Amino acid sequence: MDSTVIATSLPAIAADIGTSPLTLKLAITSYLLSLAVFIPASGWTADRFGARIVFAAAVAVFMLGSIGCALSSSVTDFVFARILQGLGGAMMTPVGRLVLLRSVDKSALVNAMAWVTVPALIGPVIGPPLGGFITTYFSWHWIFLINIPIGLLGIFLALKYIDPIKSEDPERFDLVGLVLAGIGLAGIAFGLSVAGLNLLPWPIVAGLVGVGTVSMTLYLIHARRTGSPVLDFGLLRLPTMRASIVGGFLFRLGIGALPFLLPLLMQVGFGLSPFQSGLVTFASAVGAMGMKTLAARIIKAFGFRNMMTANAVVSSAFLAACALFTISTPLMLIFTILVVGGFFRSLQFTAINTVAYAEVEAPQMSRATTLVSVNQQLAVSAGVAVGAFSVETTLALHHQTELSADVFGPAFIVVSLISAASAWFFWQMPVDAGNEIAGRKAIDISSRKGAEKRAATDAVKAATEDTQNARDQRLG
Repeated sequence: MDSTVIATSLPAIAADIGTSPLTLKLAITSYLLSLAVFIPASGWTADRFGARIVFAAAVAVFMLGSIGCALSSSVTDFVFARILQGLGGAMMTPVGRLVLLRSVDKSALVNAMAWVTVPALIGPVIGPPLGGFITTYFSWHWIFLINIPIGLLGIFLALKYIDPIKSEDPERFDLVGLVLAGIGLAGIAFGLSVAGLNLLPWPIVAGLVGVGTVSMTLYLIHARRTGSPVLDFGLLRLPTMRASIVGGFLFRLGIGALPFLLPLLMQVGFGLSPFQSGLVTFASAVGAMGMKTLAARIIKAFGFRNMMTANAVVSSAFLAACALFTISTPLMLIFTILVVGGFFRSLQFTAINTVAYAEVEAPQMSRATTLVSVNQQLAVSAGVAVGAFSVETTLALHHQTELSADVFGPAFIVVSLISAASAWFFWQMPVDAGNEIAGRKAIDISSRKGAEKRAATDAVKAATEDTQNARDQRLG
């Protein structure tokens, strides 16, 4: 939520600290940049110092960044405070997930991940309208100061309820790998984010992405020579992790563009206020909340592979339906499509987040959570960039210079097709992928025993028939 809550408040903040809203968009990209740089270190830090201490410290760092944002009097102060917030956020998400994975039995993992997925989907949706509400009726400073009581409560709960889990034999810290991966992820994520915001010329954006790509290539070479890489791409040998990372990236890329495209369509295309737009787009969060109680049952009934393959196409279809929205489309119809689409998207995210760990052993969990978190961050940045590029391309093809409702349709189609392409990678998983955590193990065993029993019966029957045929031939 904190990565998006200031989106509608930028004009008020910019006016107060004496800069332009366009320049202040650096506050959004600097937060994402900080996340990309520090997430790779989260797994090792949790193993070395303990997940409870690291999680509580991450919340404290995030609070300090929030105070810095509220007290900022210049754009420089504000950007540095946002970077500090990003450092705290980079440790919170993967470390929090690591705590969950090490505390919850695999048989309960689907339900646990459903709880994790709901706030992750709701946060980016309610961020903009909440920021607009606070700025309109209070002061923009409260966007950040409200984090202080919430953060203190979070630290108290973490110290009280999270076990002091840490590795008995932490691996050597891969400093070279962290630098290479940090530069690589920062270049790619920051470049893609800036492309989505139209903050820098395209040659500079291309240069950032290019430097990031070269650095990540050097990291891959380095990772093959070290036994404890900060990003363990060797986990991609596991079919479920590979499907979650590759297929999940494509799915998130398409869906990640939705929080960027939809508010623009509502505000620029349909003339709604930021608060009204936020209330409409909040419908997808309502659908996500409805999914929580049904996710485990659906996955158990159909299995991960079948459900994820079909649901990727269904979710993408609801995303593509946004291309049909016009200024005359009834708001209730828009709301309904977003609610139902939010349900299927949330179901898919729950499955992606869960199946990633189906084959991961306990000693590899910290590396796995780090890899998954980095993948999510890059996918969201790429989604915004692809959505923005699609809109700009449509503008150029229509010879338009100003945004209007009709330029958003092609962008929704493009990102929905990318999202639907993830179905192929989910279909490549084994048919019994994740059956243990889906609660389908007993079903599969009984089915297999039944098949074996039928095969044995058929074999006996065939042998009896062969014997009878041989006897008939001798008698003949």
